[in-house]
Amino acid sequence: MRAAVVTSFGTPPSCQDFPVPVPGAPSQELVEVVAAGLHPRVRSQAAGSHYTSSDELPLVPGIDGVGRFADGTLRYFVLPDTTMGAMAERTLVDVRRSVVLPEGTDPVVIAAAMNPAMSSWVALRRRISFEAGQSVLVLGATGNAGRLAVEVAKHLGAGRVIAAGRRADRLAALSSADVTVSLGDERLGEVAAEVDVVIDYLWGEPTAEAMRAVVTGRSDRDRPLSWIEVGSVAGPTAAIPSAALRAARLQIVGSGQGSVPTRDILAELPALAEVITAGGLQIDARAVPLAEVEAAWKETDASQRLVITP
Repeated sequence: MRAAVVTSFGTPPSCQDFPVPVPGAPSQELVEVVAAGLHPRVRSQAAGSHYTSSDELPLVPGIDGVGRFADGTLRYFVLPDTTMGAMAERTLVDVRRSVVLPEGTDPVVIAAAMNPAMSSWVALRRRISFEAGQSVLVLGATGNAGRLAVEVAKHLGAGRVIAAGRRADRLAALSSADVTVSLGDERLGEVAAEVDVVIDYLWGEPTAEAMRAVVTGRSDRDRPLSWIEVGSVAGPTAAIPSAALRAARLQIVGSGQGSVPTRDILAELPALAEVITAGGLQIDARAVPLAEVEAAWKETDASQRLVITP
């Protein structure tokens, strides 16, 4: 079969012949892959830089996708940490880590949206006690996952959503946000001071600066503030001021593999798939043939969600 194959970390995968995997457990099924998303998480997997990396090569990247199962059903699946990923004509899927998709589902849209939308969906549904009407700040709202986080927060009942990011053009396009503000703008502390939740895709120095601004600007320091760390595109570490933790009722939690049990993530998939299928989130996806995976890998600033289609 044909597959995207990584033979050296830091080098884009190329389309090559690859052995057809053989099921090794009763719950595993050899599945025909229909679509697999090229997410930032997949890029870090292929670079060997993700915290779950096993450093094993060769590697077929891809952590999730849409597949046609033996019974004819179209399912969205999530793969465990494995060297046999989704960017291949076939892959091995644990049926228990898959959900049947609603009738009329566009597999390319599902493959593009589920992983990035899941980051904020699971964060709000499983990591904190989020209530309708609460206000949310999305740090890193101009990234693909951040843009979806604005819409997810609105869908889950946020009363007010503030979007903060670096790209002015992308901020201007965030019609779902109530307020937009550029990172580094001194107004951030003013417009976001009273938020209840922060969904943070940045970390690093931008997070430290934003935390100082938000905490300093709060009129009621006793009002709970949940800061959910989801990504670290601005840096793996952040110099969090100790005063921020003492001067306000602030809790910092992470959301990702490990902090959220797999069973909890799987439990959220059907509802999220229904929202995406119904058009509840704006998804700009582009299908790329498997044969062109190397060229797609080099499109690091693509505004669209790229999806590999075997």
